[in-house]
Amino acid sequence: MTDPRTIQIKDYSYELADERIAKFPLAERDQSKLLIYDRGEISERHFYDIPSLLPKGSLLVMNNTRVIQARLYFYKETGARVEILVLEPALPREYQENFAQRGRTAWFCMVGGLKKWKQGPLTADVSIDGEDIEVKAEKEPTLNQPVGERKTLPLVGDGGGVLITFSWTGNYTWSEILEAMGELPIPPYLNRETEESDKQTYQTVYSKIEGSVAAPTAGLHFTQRVLDELDIRGIEREEVTLHVGAGTFRPVKSEDIGGHDMHTEHIAVSRHTIEKLIEHGGRAIAVGTTSVRTLESLYWMGCNGQTHVSQWEPYEKPETAQLSVLDSLSALLKFMDDNELDVLHASTQIIIAPGYRYRIVERMITNFHQPQSTLLLLVSAFIGDDWHRVYDYALSHDFRFLSYGDSSILIPRQTH
Repeated sequence: MTDPRTIQIKDYSYELADERIAKFPLAERDQSKLLIYDRGEISERHFYDIPSLLPKGSLLVMNNTRVIQARLYFYKETGARVEILVLEPALPREYQENFAQRGRTAWFCMVGGLKKWKQGPLTADVSIDGEDIEVKAEKEPTLNQPVGERKTLPLVGDGGGVLITFSWTGNYTWSEILEAMGELPIPPYLNRETEESDKQTYQTVYSKIEGSVAAPTAGLHFTQRVLDELDIRGIEREEVTLHVGAGTFRPVKSEDIGGHDMHTEHIAVSRHTIEKLIEHGGRAIAVGTTSVRTLESLYWMGCNGQTHVSQWEPYEKPETAQLSVLDSLSALLKFMDDNELDVLHASTQIIIAPGYRYRIVERMITNFHQPQSTLLLLVSAFIGDDWHRVYDYALSHDFRFLSYGDSSILIPRQTH
């Protein structure tokens, strides 16, 4: 496997004018345009045609994460406003357990104007069912755990950020607090404020598991009628969970990608999904780059016997890739059996770039990504230099770009 660390990010650029970025979605999700890249041939349809374009009996894998209202506004004693974006749970570390906390929790966060927040707690007032609630945010706190349960926590989480403890009055869960006071964090490149409509349109219709600060946007095109048509045509569907972090928007600032640190994202995959992958010969059609990263990470977890995939592992340790896909997935099932797990909770930092050989993903449904982004590298690793042709076609045929934009289905020239 070729080591991609010398790749120059400037070679993965194109001109994206602001007017090509879709600021809002279409009124009907599945009316969006669909670019079809089929082994070198490019054409277009509409997204509602997608069921007819997938092989009968194939396996479609989708990310069921749900975007949380992660942007919070607090105030200093002077009245100055401080914006906090919650990124990743710190204590408890498990997402659902953290959302169920009452009275107190801790998260790694991104803070706007951090230098202005010298010391002392920030406060915010919120009303839930007519009850006035005071919420406090404290930076680098003592977490007041019983001695036997005390854990050492870093000041920076896997995805970066500042460790902040939140506490609040009233008998409400952290999930309820976020719902009451938080704002949905739409992508920064939309250059607009969050609107009420985003609460619905910036979620997939099958979103279930809270935890993301950005939507898995390839899934935004699906409607219930498209899902029903997939079922009628005998296309099986499985769901995985990858909680999308703010790092997904972080540009590659180094000249070569060897200088870029990939963010860590947390995933959950059920035993049933792994069994289905085995039934399908270890092959799947991925909805979105988050599903791609999840599926490909499963292969490396089965090979290395660990529940984390580091950024460069596929390139630094090719000797670990001795297992076939089916043997790797079977090893994961054995690991789950040995540990009595119905759901595999894991994390991945994998970077998929030219030089990577795909193991599980045979087709990909994805939107059009930002220039000089790791997502564009992932697409290039899948269809090679033809990504230029795909993006040139999309630009010259009035496709809408980025999160609320149009979609594509990519079928590589050869099976990986």
